[in-house]
Order: sequence, then C-alpha cells, then structure tokens
Amino acid sequence: MPSDPGGAVPAPSAPRRVGAVVSRLGTWLRPVLPRLVLGGLGALGASLLALAVPQVLRWVVNGPLIGGGNLSAVVAAAGLVALLGVLEAFLVWTRRALIASPGTTAEREMRTALFDHLLDLPIAFHDRWAGGQLLSRSMSDLSMLRRWMVFGLVMLVVSATTVVVGVVLMLSTSWPLGLVYLTGAVPVIWLGFRFREDYKVIARRARDQAGDLATTVEESVHGIRVLKAFGRGEDALEEFAQQADELRGTEIVKARTLSRVTFALGTVPEVVLALTLGLGVWLAARGAADLGDLVAFFATAAVVNAPVERLGQLLAMTMDARAAADRFFEVMDTEPALTDPAHPLPVPPAPPGGSRVELSGVHLRFGAQQPGARDVLDGLDLVVEPGETLALVGLTGSGKSSLLGLVPRLMDVTAGSVRIDGVDVRDLRRADVRAMVAIAFEDPVLFSAPVAENVLLGVRGLGEDEALVRAEQALAVASADFVADLPQGIATVIGEEGLSLSGGQRQRVALARAIAARPRVLVLDDPLSALDVSTEAVVTQRLRSMLAGTTTLVVAHRPSTVALADRVAVLEDGRITGVGRHSELLATHPHYRYVLTALAAEHAEPAR
Repeated sequence: MPSDPGGAVPAPSAPRRVGAVVSRLGTWLRPVLPRLVLGGLGALGASLLALAVPQVLRWVVNGPLIGGGNLSAVVAAAGLVALLGVLEAFLVWTRRALIASPGTTAEREMRTALFDHLLDLPIAFHDRWAGGQLLSRSMSDLSMLRRWMVFGLVMLVVSATTVVVGVVLMLSTSWPLGLVYLTGAVPVIWLGFRFREDYKVIARRARDQAGDLATTVEESVHGIRVLKAFGRGEDALEEFAQQADELRGTEIVKARTLSRVTFALGTVPEVVLALTLGLGVWLAARGAADLGDLVAFFATAAVVNAPVERLGQLLAMTMDARAAADRFFEVMDTEPALTDPAHPLPVPPAPPGGSRVELSGVHLRFGAQQPGARDVLDGLDLVVEPGETLALVGLTGSGKSSLLGLVPRLMDVTAGSVRIDGVDVRDLRRADVRAMVAIAFEDPVLFSAPVAENVLLGVRGLGEDEALVRAEQALAVASADFVADLPQGIATVIGEEGLSLSGGQRQRVALARAIAARPRVLVLDDPLSALDVSTEAVVTQRLRSMLAGTTTLVVAHRPSTVALADRVAVLEDGRITGVGRHSELLATHPHYRYVLTALAAEHAEPAR
C-alpha cells in the first residue's frame, strides 16, 4: 500500500522572481511573442478607450449641456461614445483571438521540452522522483503557466498601465481630488506586498500536495491487484482521503487569503472614492471645480477601480504561476549525469565472429559524494569473448544488475572502463551504444500498444512487412506462441504495462523485443525467471541458433540457466573471483558451490 507519496522528492528550490520567470520562459515565448504583444496591445487599447469616454463626457457637460444645449453636439458626442464602445469590444475580441493560439503553442513546446528532458535524465533521477510529481508538473503546472502567459501576465501589464494613465488623467482633471485618491495607494501597496509574501508559500504547498495526491493515485492504480488481494482497499482509501483533505485545507487557506485581499482591494478604493465625492461636491459648491470635471473624474475613477479590484486575482494567478514555474524549472535545471561526448567516436565495425565486451578496473559507487558510500563494484575485471554466452552468478545484492546496466550505458562507471570491440562506451553516442546492445529485464515493462509495436521497439529502418516478419521470428524464438491466440494476434493492444498478460507472457514478449533488435551484445537480467525449466531450455536453444555470433551476458538466478552458458563468472564482494565452465567452477570454487546451493533452494519446488 502506498505510504510515502513520491518517495524522496528533492526539496523545493528557492522561489524565482517574476522577472526571472518571464526571462526563463522567453525561450518558449519568443517564437509567439509578436502575437502575444499584439494581443496585449489590443487589450491595452481597449482599456485606454474606456478611459477616453470620461473625457468625452467632460466635454459634453462643460460644453453643449451647460453652455447652450447644442443638440447636434450632444448627438455627436453620443455617437463618439458608441463608437469608442464598439472599438473597445473589437479590441477585446482581438486580444482573445490573437493570444489563444500562441499560448497553447508555447504550452505544447514546454511540455515537449520537459518530456524530452525526462527521457534524457538517468535512471537514478527517476528512482528518486515520484511519477505523480512529474505528471503534475507536465500537465497542471504547464496549464497554469499557459493561462498566466495569455491572461494573467497580459492583464497585469494592462491593469497597471490603466491605473497609471487613469490617475494621471484624474490629476489633470482635478489635482486636489487626484491627490486624495492617491492616498488610497499606500494601503493597497502594503496589502499587495503582504499578500504576495503569504500567498506564494501557500501556492507552492498546494501544488506539491497535488503532486503527492497524483502519486498516490498512480501507485494505487498500478498496485490495484495487491490492494485487492490483501484486502487493503479501505486503508488505501483512508490514506487518499487524508491527503485529499490536506490539499482541501491548503486550498481553503489560499481562498481565505485571497478573499481578504480582494475585500480590502475592493473596499479601500470605494472608501477613497466616497471621500473624493464629498470633497468634489464641496469644491463644486464653492465654484472651485466644474461640473464636467467632476463627471470626468468620477467616471475615470470607476474605470480605474476595476483593475485595482482585479489586482488580487491577478497577483494570486501570478504567485500560482511562479510556483508552477519553479516546479517546472526544478526538473529542467537537473543536469543529466550521462551525456554524449563532445567529439564522439564512430561506431566500430561489427566483427564477423561477434563483439568483445571488456570491463577493466570497474568501480561503481552510488551516492559517491555521500560520506560512508561504498563501491558496489570494486575493481572488477571481466571479458566476454566474441559470440559466447557468459552467465553471471552471485548472491542477491552482489551488484549483478548494476554490472549489466554499465554495458548499454544506463549508468557510468565511477572508475575504470567498459569497452565494446575496443572502444570505451563513454566515447560513443548513447544512441549508438544502445543500438549495439539490447537488454531484457527480469521485471519486464510493456507499453499500452499492439504486441508488434512492443516487440519492434528497438528496430529501425525496416519496411512494414519486413518489420512484421522480424517481430514474428523474435516471438517464435522467445516461445511466445500464445500471441497467435490473442483476439487480434500480433496486432492485439495489450493493457497498461502489459498487465493483461501473465508474468511469463510479459517476459517472453520483452525477450522477443531484445531479440528483434538483432544486437551485437545481448544483455539478459534473468528474463526467463517466470518460465518453467523445460520452456527455458527451448528458448535458450532457439536463442543459440538464431543469435549465433551474438555476445550474450546473462544474470543467472537458476542452476538450469547456469548450465546452458558457455562460461560462468562468479561475482563476490564487488569483484569477479572466478571465471570458467560450470563443471570447472563446481570442482574448484567454494563460493560458486555455495551460490548454486542457495539458488537451488530458492527455486526448489514445494513438497506436495
């Protein structure tokens, strides 16, 4: 049952300033910037047109209405106001039309860049990060950023400009009233600062909790068989409900924080406006202010108050976007531990008799910077001769799987070298290494796709018919005859992670995937553990006939697998302590005999 959502998720980085966020987002905004700018200018134009209406009213009141009642001038002014309203509506529509598409384009590019970076990051990163956290970053966080880029950021600039221009117009209309109105800016600025400091912490907490909740759903769905088998569904539900309640509590705190500032930002301008109204009436009564000026002032104030009251929502959206951006860049700023060389060597030509794999002085340490870390592989030397099948034997936890991961460069040695046909794998492009090496894992992972697509995952450059023939041959070698009995045969779409198949069926499809790639080096991490001994013998014999000349390194967890190898290497305390034929090691290597006895006991059939 999932208990710690996401496992060990790295601590949040220091929040970035909004300006830094915009600067970083410029990579994806630059291609669509012209349309975003035009949309923003449309929104700004609409706001400025709204500010122009009070000036028309000022002219009408001070001129035609008070000065003599010129009907044609009043009609003209009404027509001008109507025209300004139509233009304002058109510019608002223009903003929406121009910005919608660029926003979704930028979101798509960011999402694609994130996925590409996730594919490039090493396995150690994915072991450390929770799938739900990465999923929430790639979906909800980027959607939040898109909404902010196309609305929040634009409206924040437009609102600020509208307030500044509006206040300037109010001061030019009546400077005493304008100064009184400006006094309201002091509490508004203070409230905005306090709100920003409080809300940014809550916004980040809410997004992290949402990621944890997504992780719990992901783990529970993947482990649904275990939860059902052990009757722990209610416990999983209780834990999920607790996490959901924590997220609800955080969202309520967010809403309360936002409601307080929204109330204040709505109240302060209205109170100040009431004070200016009283002052304006007093000035008009004394003849110190024209009626038209008062009409224009208060009409302008009504226009300015709207963006001021909207400031709380825009600040909240900005803080949410900053939290989303921080989470996005936390992943994007993670440097891949494995990189291609600046000047990669060409792929060595394939020898006719098979490739030679050589591990020399190999050290491997996880968490090398942590005090007390020890080498999993400690000065290991091993040579797999061209075309031979070498079985790797050792106790559980001896580092067998780690050693196999070095050959296709899923991880790098801490010291020493891994060479294929005399070339260090670190001097080749990772894609070239993985084109030469295919691997099948003990715990196979299949994708929700047709069987053929799963099998042909490592095959490139073949036509459709030729690829299908290759897939069928690989399935035959892997003894995956059950595929023919599936509803659509090789075209049958298997469920997520292949869980619609049995463990042995998944292993055979995964083995067929490695075989179909026709690699120079085949690395097998006990991929036949779910098969019975007789089926394993058939599969191994077919592998020998089809992949003659392919160098194979296989982790053996069963004595039957050991006996079928050309040679056996014994891994003990991070070193190879013996290499030879099965019979030779039985006679000369005590630890080998001990390991075989342990393997035999582990895989012995229970007494009936």
